[in-house]
Amino acid sequence: MSSLARTLPARSDAGAPPDADRVLDAFIGWTESEGLALYPAQEEALLELVAGSNVILSTPTGSGKSLVALGAHFSALAEGRRSFYTAPIKALVSEKFFALCRVLGSDLVGMMTGDAAINPTAPVICCTAEVLANIALRDGAAADVDQVVMDEFHYYADPDRGWAWQVPLLELTGAQFLLMSATLGDVRRFEADLVRRTGRPSVHVTSSVRPVPLEFTYRRTPLHRTIDDLLEGGAAPVYIVHFTQASAVERAQSLMSTNVCTKDEKEAIAEAIGGFRFSPGFGKPLARFVRHGIGVHHAGMLPKYRLLVERLAQDGHLKLICGTDTLGVGINVPIRTVLFTQLSKYDGTSTRLLNAREFHQIAGRAGRAGYDDEGNVVVQAPEHVIDNEVATAKAGDDPKKKRKLVRSKPPKGFVNWSEDTFNRLVSAPPEPLTSSFAVSHSMLLEVLDRPGDGCAALRSLLTDNDESRAAQRRHIRRAISIYRSMLASDVVEQLDEPDEQGRRVRVTVDLQADFALNQPLSPFVLEALPHLDRESPDHALDVLSLVEATLDDPSRILMAQLDRLKTELMAKLKSEGVEYEQRIEALEKLEHPKPLRDLTYELFDSYRTRHPWVGDHNIRPKSVARDLFERAMGFADYVQLYGASRSEGLLLRYLTDAYKGLVQTVPEDDKTDEVVDLTEWLGELVRQVDSSLIDEWDRLRHPEDLPVEGGATVTPPLTSTPRAVTANERAFTVMVRNEAFRRLELVARRRWYDLGQLDEGAGWDAVRWSEAAAPYFEEHPSIGTGPDARRAERFQVERTSTTWRVRQVIEDPDGFDEWAIVLEVDLGASDEVGAAVVRPLALERL
Repeated sequence: MSSLARTLPARSDAGAPPDADRVLDAFIGWTESEGLALYPAQEEALLELVAGSNVILSTPTGSGKSLVALGAHFSALAEGRRSFYTAPIKALVSEKFFALCRVLGSDLVGMMTGDAAINPTAPVICCTAEVLANIALRDGAAADVDQVVMDEFHYYADPDRGWAWQVPLLELTGAQFLLMSATLGDVRRFEADLVRRTGRPSVHVTSSVRPVPLEFTYRRTPLHRTIDDLLEGGAAPVYIVHFTQASAVERAQSLMSTNVCTKDEKEAIAEAIGGFRFSPGFGKPLARFVRHGIGVHHAGMLPKYRLLVERLAQDGHLKLICGTDTLGVGINVPIRTVLFTQLSKYDGTSTRLLNAREFHQIAGRAGRAGYDDEGNVVVQAPEHVIDNEVATAKAGDDPKKKRKLVRSKPPKGFVNWSEDTFNRLVSAPPEPLTSSFAVSHSMLLEVLDRPGDGCAALRSLLTDNDESRAAQRRHIRRAISIYRSMLASDVVEQLDEPDEQGRRVRVTVDLQADFALNQPLSPFVLEALPHLDRESPDHALDVLSLVEATLDDPSRILMAQLDRLKTELMAKLKSEGVEYEQRIEALEKLEHPKPLRDLTYELFDSYRTRHPWVGDHNIRPKSVARDLFERAMGFADYVQLYGASRSEGLLLRYLTDAYKGLVQTVPEDDKTDEVVDLTEWLGELVRQVDSSLIDEWDRLRHPEDLPVEGGATVTPPLTSTPRAVTANERAFTVMVRNEAFRRLELVARRRWYDLGQLDEGAGWDAVRWSEAAAPYFEEHPSIGTGPDARRAERFQVERTSTTWRVRQVIEDPDGFDEWAIVLEVDLGASDEVGAAVVRPLALERL
């Protein structure tokens, strides 16, 4: 794609920006040179944008809203204005950043996500909605923001994050807005409000004409029959929509008996997959699914798996994709047919019918521009209704058979839908967007700290928003309560006379830069680190625990940890003869592991009194990365331990955030050798499982290393095959130490069966392990497994180019330390699987 920036019209000799006609002609000329023909709605929106109007663009999915956004940025650049693009998720922001770099050149584009800031003074900025909202709160109308492009604007109604879409509309009164979504509903109040606030004309550009029209069908045939009919009718690829991850995977498994692809097509899939590394866990079933022409797509998968499914779908290899309803945002899966398995969903509170916005957001993904003449949206009748109709049809007119019919009943809690429900959703426009404004400590601090009368600005923000009057009164009461607490703790002070910046209320603490953007509790780690005992053998793990306490909870993993603890405690209490009621009482007191629990809470309570913005957050002690290390497990073993195969992506993102926290938050002076070892181990473990998250983060942290062609940044392709695990010797050494210590712990507990399972491939079954350890236990009754047993000097390595020979010296109760577990490490096999591959050699006296 040629550089759009080169076509920018020049300013006049007097330095005046080019007129609107020249800007529009230049942009349309570029689109024509790229072979892009504009739709009428695109032309109308671009014309209004270059004329200076606000535009609300609500056109169907696939109608080219991104091209209109590009035209808006181009217009702003031509006029010397600063333009911001926002999206709901970091992945979309990153994708847009690289796309704009390719078209405009990396010198003109920057990005701010909280994770990274690249070229933050650039004239075009890509950022999350929260970043822009915080800029708007901090600087108000004086912010260096001349134009705002808000993608996926229907997030305005999101209960948790909608405030971030509303605040820029309220505060950036000098900016021009382009609001975009396929499912906006009635936007008349937004039009009027934008005119009132910005003084600019505001136009709603809409079109019901899709580039690829949709055909809607309601089916009363069993699902497998519906799928067969769609495949035979050439309606593939089909996205089969489910509302839980488990049901999506179960559906894929049930479809393995369907002949989806021909032999030649399966061979083409195998060739396209090539040497892709499917890790243990969900990788094994996914490999079977995709080789059969069936994809799976949901948020709990590893990123590399989702990218693989998207790539295979883009190349036309997958006929069926079983996924969840998350395909509406940031998912690049080209599909011809959307098949709804149901029209109801559990929303976290109750089971309810889909609303029109949700239905159209998902249905709009059907139909591929440039490939399909039309898209298909198919909805299944409830399963029990279909079963009853099939049974009735089989009974025919026979009265005896009709009397014997046993009608299927809906499952418990079922919310019914019918063809009338379907027809209503098809014809209904999306519901009007509802306000989701919220008040927080950080909001008050940002507004009160800006130059001028911060109290008046805050009053306007609280009373002139899109909330109902009753909701506004609730927000005002909360703001007063927060203000009084900050005043009592001397975080803000009231002035008798305005200061040099015109403020009558002044914030007395220094607000950390971007304190609410990424991990708002990260600075707490800096204050807490000096309270740790650097001489403790667990110091490095305690540092990790402080970082983990600042991260969002991976709820499914923590629930699995608690379930395992309950199971183990129940078995223990039962074997001890404890009464049932006492056992239940003991179980109710259990919680998931929380290392440094009391110290962390104590330090955080003190920190919170001096840093009031953290009042919107809470510290969450937990042990996931630490638990993984202390159990001396690899990722796949840990997933298996907690039955988390459907949550691999959640776990990986959490471990990635823990690694980032160790890298970014811990000062260099606190990075002891043990902390560095731990950090290197965690980073390499994540890379070997799926390098895409850390690779992306590294690219964002070091944009100067990105390749450039023709003045534009080129995004390196993501690969499923990471670097050799042995290349990072420091991290690999920790992996080997963990494997050695894992075996030591199992020997100490005499877990011969588990050892046999672990080393069966190396010819060491349970009997062989038991016999090898017998001489040691004839001399000593136990094996130490505490911090002293993990000391570095107990781990001895002899290195060659192809193998390592390691000894894990055993801590015996007499202090002789004359026995060791001896292992061989296969470097080549380790590189092949991305983890330390060890084979037992002996348990012997040194």
